Amino acid sequence: MIDPRAIVDPSAVIGDNVSIGPWSIVGPDVEIGDGCELASHVVLKGPTTLGRNNKIFQFATVGEATPDLKYQGEPTRLVVGDNNVFREGVTVHRGTVQGNWETRIGNDNLFMPYVHIAHDCVVGNHVILSNNASIAGHVHVGDWAILAGYALSHQFVHIGAHCFIATGAFCYHDVPAFVTASGNPAEPRTINREGLKRRGFTSEETALANKAYKLLYRRGLQFDEALKAIAELGDNRVTSLFLSSIENSSRGIIR
Repeated sequence: MIDPRAIVDPSAVIGDNVSIGPWSIVGPDVEIGDGCELASHVVLKGPTTLGRNNKIFQFATVGEATPDLKYQGEPTRLVVGDNNVFREGVTVHRGTVQGNWETRIGNDNLFMPYVHIAHDCVVGNHVILSNNASIAGHVHVGDWAILAGYALSHQFVHIGAHCFIATGAFCYHDVPAFVTASGNPAEPRTINREGLKRRGFTSEETALANKAYKLLYRRGLQFDEALKAIAELGDNRVTSLFLSSIENSSRGIIR
């Protein structure tokens, strides 16, 4: 149902069973998938594509042009998957030419009030950004990562899968998979045991993640020595994900 007080551009493509509340604005070049819900006072601008069953709460602005000074009005994109929740006051910006033209968000994510997702970010699946967490341009957030309230991330940082970034932490460098980080600048503290337990990792896998973490951060090994020792733990989903998040780092990892 589209409330008669909403403003919807005639060119917008609206799927089946979509709800758009009063005083919401849907601009041109917007595609809204089946089952999406827009509350009142939502601003949705394009080019933006929403998948199915996304919920956007009041005063959120999704698909706005970035204030990045490199942006010159090009028709860059925001692409959003399915089953995401954007709570009150969330802001999500489209990409830039320098960032492959798009910002991309996966599936089943929760963005709590006043979260900011900047231009050219890539957010995976099952991610939670708590109140007022913000990620700057070109940041990548891996699957199942959690950023607690007021956590911040510098441009181009990669936050690995299954990470937990504590309240008020500022990530200047990449965070390897499974790591819990806190502080300003963010420093590694331990592995995200509770998160791994909730996601079905076995006790043996959790112990393996902890061993890999200690080899990297607690044994006093040189960086290359630590990576070699971690690789010797065997080829499995824990060491593979942990190593790839380190080896693919472009900004260097937190220490």
